[in-house]
Amino acid sequence: MSNETRSCQNCHKTFTIDASDFAFYEKIKVPPPTFCPSCRFQRRLSFMNEHVLYKRVCDLCKKSIVASFSRDSGLIVYCNSCWWSDNWDPLAFGREYDPSRPFFAQLNDLIRQTPQVALETESSTLVNSDYVNHSGTAKNCYLIFIADYCENVLYSSILIRNKDMMDSLIMADSELCYFDIGCGRSYMTHFSEDCRDCRNVYFSKECVNCSNCFGCINLKNKSYYIFNEPYSREEYERKIAGFAIHTWDGLQETREKAFAFWRTKPHKYTHERHNERVTGDYIYFSKNITSGFIVRTVEESKYCQIITMPMKDSYDFTLWGENAERIYEGMVVGEGTYSVKFGYQCWPQCRDLEYCHRTISSSHMFGCVNIQKKEYCILNKQYSKEEFEKLRERIIADMNERPYTDKGGRVYRYGEFFPPDLSLSAYNESYAMSFFPLTEKEARERGYEWKELPMPSQTPTLRGDAIPGNILETSDSITKEILECIECKKPFLIVPAELELLRRFGFPVPRRCFDCRYRERMSRLNPPFLWDRTCVKCSAPIKTSYAPNRPEIVYCEECYQDELV
Repeated sequence: MSNETRSCQNCHKTFTIDASDFAFYEKIKVPPPTFCPSCRFQRRLSFMNEHVLYKRVCDLCKKSIVASFSRDSGLIVYCNSCWWSDNWDPLAFGREYDPSRPFFAQLNDLIRQTPQVALETESSTLVNSDYVNHSGTAKNCYLIFIADYCENVLYSSILIRNKDMMDSLIMADSELCYFDIGCGRSYMTHFSEDCRDCRNVYFSKECVNCSNCFGCINLKNKSYYIFNEPYSREEYERKIAGFAIHTWDGLQETREKAFAFWRTKPHKYTHERHNERVTGDYIYFSKNITSGFIVRTVEESKYCQIITMPMKDSYDFTLWGENAERIYEGMVVGEGTYSVKFGYQCWPQCRDLEYCHRTISSSHMFGCVNIQKKEYCILNKQYSKEEFEKLRERIIADMNERPYTDKGGRVYRYGEFFPPDLSLSAYNESYAMSFFPLTEKEARERGYEWKELPMPSQTPTLRGDAIPGNILETSDSITKEILECIECKKPFLIVPAELELLRRFGFPVPRRCFDCRYRERMSRLNPPFLWDRTCVKCSAPIKTSYAPNRPEIVYCEECYQDELV
């Protein structure tokens, strides 16, 4: 089949479905999408609340808990212990399919009437890590998200196997790192981006196997460099002491100097390493990937994002992996799951699921919600294999003949992910806000919900400009103060584990709250879009996430490799 150009029914921009796409859709027996890849990604993200947490009460055991859903959400929310217990029966919420109503309307009712789990965690693997979400196997962690196998990590996200870390993003196999983005197998690397196998590196970018480097970019196998100039060990130590990065003012001045220096040097058109035949950005140890974004150990897949563990043969799959295969339009799917179409929170070892919302260890399910260890169920009602297959075909036919129309006028037949109407999170609570930020007006115009997020009730005891500016002069009493963010004016705290790490790093106490620091890190990340450009040096065509109006000097692979020092 030849390529086809279609118009997205959401943003109305054109997108291409090529012959390989049609082959994949035919293989898994779904029709081609009517939303473009970017709108499909945004829609999936709108279903997940990554880091907006609330205090509330478990609706079963009545204990105080931390949850992804506020008290005024109108939802039934159970703590993780209660949700996983035998004290309630998901089949008790089962219902007959009503052919007179759109399937998505019936599924929406079921989603909102069944108990939701407070946090998406593997709670049995957490030790002293109550304030984490979308995480497992964590010890002494605080406010980390999309993370596995971490210890003593704070305020960070998209992590795998890290220790003693703070305020970082997209990190793997690293230790004692602070405010890094996209680094791997690094030790004592701070305020750096896209570095790997580095030690004692500060304010550096795209450095490989370097040690004792400061403010550098595009170095390989170097030691004792400052802003790409070599020094003796004694000169290096004497000179970096003059930057006074243990003070707030010295740290801000040094960061700005590093950012300005980076802009004078070539940037590789993509952030990647150890790949074969890939397009996209932030792709690591992967093979045959098209338009991937933040993926690691992925094969034979297209339009996939934030995959932190091995996965293959999937399209439009966002978040997780761990030996998942043949996933289409899936969000938070993993741990040996196979053949999930249009699923949210489906794991582990699931098989042949369609339109399932938090379905655990189950197979041959259609339109099921908050259910585990079942098979041949539709809308949480049990059927025989023959009854299931017959009713499934009827529902698909009804979805195509009498499709659901959302409040934005978009039409959903069989083959589309859940409409935004079915999301339990307001847009500004959801992960979509991190990659596709919108104003309230824009979100509502596009059919998303919006809610007024509560302000913390504490009154600051220490104004932002009065926060100690020198880590050497900061006492333990700072953990008893309520600080005022210099940017948004919200109150925030410094927890003891944070102060301990800051002292080990030698950096001052932050003057911005967690949310503002989170947004700053996200602003340093390239967006999940690709533009057609040409290499600044040789004019070869490149497909890059550096927009044409960006100030960076962007090189193709060959020209960039020639520039490495």
